[in-house]
Formats: sequence, C-alpha cells, structure tokens
Amino acid sequence: MRTAIASGLMVIDGIISIVMGLHLENTLLVSAVRCLVQLTIMGFLLEDVFATRNPLLVLAMSSFLIIMATYETVFSKCKRRHTGMVFSVLSSLCISTIAVSSIGGMYALNARPFWYPYKFIPTLGMLLGNCMTGTALGLNTCLTSATENKERIESYLSMGASRWEAVRPVAIEAIRNAMLPTLNNMSIMGLISIPGMMTGQILGGVPVLDAVKYQQIIMFMIAASTAMGSLAAVLICLHTVIDKTHRLRLDRIYVSGSLLMRERKGLKRTTRFFFGAGSSPVSSSSDELWRGVVIV
Repeated sequence: MRTAIASGLMVIDGIISIVMGLHLENTLLVSAVRCLVQLTIMGFLLEDVFATRNPLLVLAMSSFLIIMATYETVFSKCKRRHTGMVFSVLSSLCISTIAVSSIGGMYALNARPFWYPYKFIPTLGMLLGNCMTGTALGLNTCLTSATENKERIESYLSMGASRWEAVRPVAIEAIRNAMLPTLNNMSIMGLISIPGMMTGQILGGVPVLDAVKYQQIIMFMIAASTAMGSLAAVLICLHTVIDKTHRLRLDRIYVSGSLLMRERKGLKRTTRFFFGAGSSPVSSSSDELWRGVVIV
C-alpha cells in the first residue's frame, strides 16, 4: 500500500512531461513498471540466496548482475560503440567490481568468508551501478573525442608519435569525465546530501554512527571500482581504435547496427590487451591536453 502511494508521485513527472512536451510518458511508465517488477524479483531471489549461503548461488547471482550491467552499459548508455565492446566492458566491470568487493568486503566490512551473501551481493550491486555509469561516460567521451579529433590524431601518428602518445589527451579527458561524478558525490555527502544507503539503514533502525561508517566504506569502494573499471575500458577502447601498426581505425567505431556480429572480431584484441598496457598522467583542460602532446 505504501509503495502504491509513493508511486502516485510519478504523476508529477507525467504532468511535467505532458506540459513541456517532453514525450517521456511511455518511458516513465516503462521505467516505473520495471522498477517495481525487477526489485520484487530481486527481493525473492535474494531471500533464497541469503538463506542457503551457497557459494554457487552467490556466483550465479553475481554473474547475472555483471552481465546485465554490461548489457545496459553497451546497449543503453553508450551512443557510440567499438568492435569488441561487449567483451571489454564485461572484463572491465568484472575485474574492478569483483576485486574491490572481495578485498573491501573482507577487510573493511569484515565479511568472512569474502563471499558472505548478506554483504557481498548488495555491495557488488552498488559498485556495479556506479562503475557502469562511470564506464559509459568514459567510453562515450573517448569514442566521441577520437572521432572529432581524427585529423589531430592522424597528424601526430604521421609525425612519428606512438598510439599512446597520440591519444593521451583522449584518455585523460575520458577518465576524468568518468571519475568526476563519483568524486563530486563524495565531496557533498554529509554537507548537502544524505546518501541512499545511509538513509535506508537509518530508516531500518541501524544506529546513525554505524550507518555513517558503512556509507563511508562503500563510497571509497565505489570510487576505487569506478576508477579501475573506467581506466580499463578506456584503454581497451583506445587499443582497439588505434591498431598495433599505429593506424587510426574509425571503421571500428559505429553508432548503430548489429553489435553482436562485430564482437567476435574484437575478442582476441581484448584478451591480448590484458597482457600489457600502460596508463597516462592526468591533466586539466582539453586544449591543454592536446597542446601537451610530445612526440618523441
């Protein structure tokens, strides 16, 4: 009953959409229904997983969450895509969130074993939600910048720059855009906003200071996983867009079309990437980044 009353507030969104001509009525309805259905199903599933404490069920649940996060990132949040993007995003999200959830859960949240479902699955879900957004922002920036700065990149390559030297400004801008939302959220917590996890715990009767402690831990874990995931996704993206012969391959960037048929071609490149790659230091503005390219 309380959920039904709260859902009535969505009428405000519908009125704004109709009055302003936003044409979001169908999207609002679908989003609201998805929210209700998905969270209800998730609740029933989590009850069973928490009750059994079976590591195989935890693995299955974690795999499902990562696959769905990959799908949303590639097919819903990214306007441009590159060959092999499904596998690169899947690898980036999996490595970053699993690593941070395991280490943070064991040592910061005191979960024994690290896959203890009451702590591991909710933590993984929060990390995935934020890492997914950061990764999508980074990839959108990366692919857009590589397309719009085609002439600059090709001129650097023609003058003898390596592929990493030529696209260093693109990588810096993309990773900055991916990390800034999380850093901005961290800077205003407790001063302007009360985070959702902390609010939920307080409403559930958890002591306030305990809720504060858990929120701090989760935010630091979110920042780490977002940085790792976006860094890996952007570097793999640039590794794909500029091949090993240092040629800019815009034919590997596209806006629409059948994605799955192209993913097989990028799987080998994505796998090879993890055997060696470098990162770059961070600078400030886009123009300064491009002026700072040094060709050796």
